[in-house]
Amino acid sequence: MNSTFENLFVLEIANNHWGSVERGTRIIRDFTQLARFNNVRACIKFQFRNVDTFIHKDFRQRSDIRYVKKTLDTRMEQEGFATMIKAVREGGCLVGATPFDEKSVKMCVDLGVDIVKIASSDINDWYLIEEIAKTKKPVAFSTGGSSLKDIDDVVKFFDNRHIPLAINHCVSLYPTHDSALEMNQVDFLKARYPHHTIGFSSHEYSDWRSSILIAYAKGARIFERHIDIEDGPQPVSPYCTKPEQCDEWFKAFHKAVEMCGGSSAQRRIVSEAETLYLDSLVRGVYVKRDLPKGHSLTDEDLYLAIPLQKRQLSCRELMRGEVLLCDVQQDAPLYIDQVDTPYAHNPALAQFFNRRGL
Repeated sequence: MNSTFENLFVLEIANNHWGSVERGTRIIRDFTQLARFNNVRACIKFQFRNVDTFIHKDFRQRSDIRYVKKTLDTRMEQEGFATMIKAVREGGCLVGATPFDEKSVKMCVDLGVDIVKIASSDINDWYLIEEIAKTKKPVAFSTGGSSLKDIDDVVKFFDNRHIPLAINHCVSLYPTHDSALEMNQVDFLKARYPHHTIGFSSHEYSDWRSSILIAYAKGARIFERHIDIEDGPQPVSPYCTKPEQCDEWFKAFHKAVEMCGGSSAQRRIVSEAETLYLDSLVRGVYVKRDLPKGHSLTDEDLYLAIPLQKRQLSCRELMRGEVLLCDVQQDAPLYIDQVDTPYAHNPALAQFFNRRGL
């Protein structure tokens, strides 16, 4: 796996700059500040289109086609993107871009973006994909409504070229209802592509906590949402994330990290506090009757009960046939230094017995 993608938040501006460098810069300022305040790694991602060739000339006046109209309304030249990218760098974030045509791939190179994204709609656009691969930049793609063969083909293509690749589970519904999130796909992708970072590209609108808690627990390590601000005549789309929602999203991530703990590949390190708590529930060894020095212990001589006291043998260490080194009274605890046992001669173990119990 490539560390570029590890625990990375991709904040997708898309066309929410509305063709205004000033508005785009305000979005960047607000969200790069949030990333710093919440101590997360973030990438601000743009969408690049060479509008002159992307839309066929015969359809540029078709305002009834929403995609055409929005692309024209939000057009921005390379100089404007360069200004916004400079603001991203100054805000301490990585820069990403989704190019929708071959000339836009060249702009990714010219502007020095760190990560290139393949949109769900372009997962089998091999003219575009081959051009992206030539950049040798780390690539992420969203699975969306793609077939399994399409996903396999893209993974194999980039693996053969040794280009770092992240795979995002994504449902291409804008917005997405909770019932359509299909979070178990994170498990599926992790199992099928174990050597790649798996992520979650989200368009749901109901809350900004639940899905990231689930996604992180399932092993997703790159997270993507569209971002916007309430500033201007254009309403914020329901699937877009506003600054206060992004703050909640980041905080939920930290809670997920805290609750999931360490590695899932090995047994966790048990804390001293937990060990001491469990030790307090362990039964200690007590003597049923008066026993003389030199007596060899049997099951009939002893019983187990709580509480376990300091220096006392517990049910964990009791061995039949141990010899008493001194007289022991009825109902008294049996201490580590009262029996001939190897535990008594080990300084580390002796310290352990002295520390546990009441």
